[in-house]
Amino acid sequence: MNYNWNWHIFLEPSPDGAGTYLDGLLGGLWWTILTSASAWVVALALGSFIGIIRTLPNRAIELAGNAYIELFRNIPLLVQLFIWFFVLPQLLPHDIGIWIKRLHDGPFYTTVLGIGLYMSARVATQVTAGIETLPRGQQLAGFALGLTRLQTYRYVLLPMAFRIILPPLTSDFLNTIKNTSIALTIGLVELTASARAMQEFSFQVFEAFLAAALIYLLLNAIVTVGMVFLERGLAVPGFNAKR
Repeated sequence: MNYNWNWHIFLEPSPDGAGTYLDGLLGGLWWTILTSASAWVVALALGSFIGIIRTLPNRAIELAGNAYIELFRNIPLLVQLFIWFFVLPQLLPHDIGIWIKRLHDGPFYTTVLGIGLYMSARVATQVTAGIETLPRGQQLAGFALGLTRLQTYRYVLLPMAFRIILPPLTSDFLNTIKNTSIALTIGLVELTASARAMQEFSFQVFEAFLAAALIYLLLNAIVTVGMVFLERGLAVPGFNAKR
């Protein structure tokens, strides 16, 4: 059976009345960008906090940070999304659960939370590794200057550590973008969901998913190039490996 290619399908109106099929894909791209950027803010903020406390001279706090990482790193992301979206409202008081279920753009908020927590575990390990990579003399020098521990982290350790771990953080951000594709399972109409809707309406499956793949490729290429320039601008001689 021969497949009938139709590259003009992108300019044809979609049955949902939202414009052309191309408009649908671009709308899905917008939700992908918004979701991945929001999830990355959660991951970077929370992951940085967890990563920092794991380097403090307090065994109990370190163990709590390790437990957090193991919890979110070892449960598949899809399972976590299902728990947040389907299970959590059932465990909360009835009125709160109903409010969450009826929340406008609930799949978006669930995806941001789920991916943000999942990726924060990876960010935490990167931040810890970056801080521990620095010579211990830098921390001691901060203390010798009369800085508190908080000030030493703020002005001495973290500015250096984040420069060192910028390449792996870039990789984690790219993974965050790609992880948004599973949000279609809870009803978020991001890029992958838009491509699937297109192929279901038009039966042009190859065109739909090839277009989605190309858009993902271009989006990730833009992020990669931007982060390369940022890395070069913030590089610390002797700490960053050359590309």
